[in-house]
Amino acid sequence: MRLSYDLHIHSCLSPCGDEDMLPSNIVGMAALKQLDVIAVTDHNACGNCPAVMKLAEAYGVTAIPGMELTTEEEVHVLCLFPKLDNAMAFGEHVRECMTPFPNNEEVFGRQLIMNEDDEIIGKEPYLLINATTISFDRVYDEVTEYGGIMIPAHVDKSSTSLLSNLGFIPPESKFTCAEVKHVGFLDKLRSEHGYLKDCNIIHDSDAHYLEHIHEPEFFIEAESKSIPDILKAIAGK
Repeated sequence: MRLSYDLHIHSCLSPCGDEDMLPSNIVGMAALKQLDVIAVTDHNACGNCPAVMKLAEAYGVTAIPGMELTTEEEVHVLCLFPKLDNAMAFGEHVRECMTPFPNNEEVFGRQLIMNEDDEIIGKEPYLLINATTISFDRVYDEVTEYGGIMIPAHVDKSSTSLLSNLGFIPPESKFTCAEVKHVGFLDKLRSEHGYLKDCNIIHDSDAHYLEHIHEPEFFIEAESKSIPDILKAIAGK
């Protein structure tokens, strides 16, 4: 089954996300653009996954619960999970690995947790964009413990990426999928980093604004629209 996707979308829970990135707006825009699969991946938190998943089901869109983890080295990694419970439990684990630095809303923006009616049901008090104490070499095993998969995010970016921050792909790495923001860099990246030749590559928007959510231009082949089948296809297993 050929499925259009965008697996890197920020909601209003991310301090850098526009406050129009409400669960209903994200899902509505995805449906309008005829995307089959989305993932809301806020920084170090999964608080808006429940609302997004409930709304997506009504629209016939598959929403994968996840987050964009910031490692100890400030490398961004997408973490996607087969079930909401797995994602929320991982979110609690990540919270314990964060420095409790209070968020300054006037500087960084609000961090809003919403329900499916776009009502504010909470705020994250601690700044979510900071690094956690989870090192990159621990991510694969820790995410796997919760049934999820890890995907190094926007590896072609000049900051907060595996290649920009570490400068290389650790030889003990186990990930089987990586994300590239700009398709045109892929051949160069693969020629410089042989590890990527054996990885599935996905292309996402990293949308912080509704208009940046991808059109249906990138596709994956999965056995069905179920989350486990999609994750299996992404991981190449």
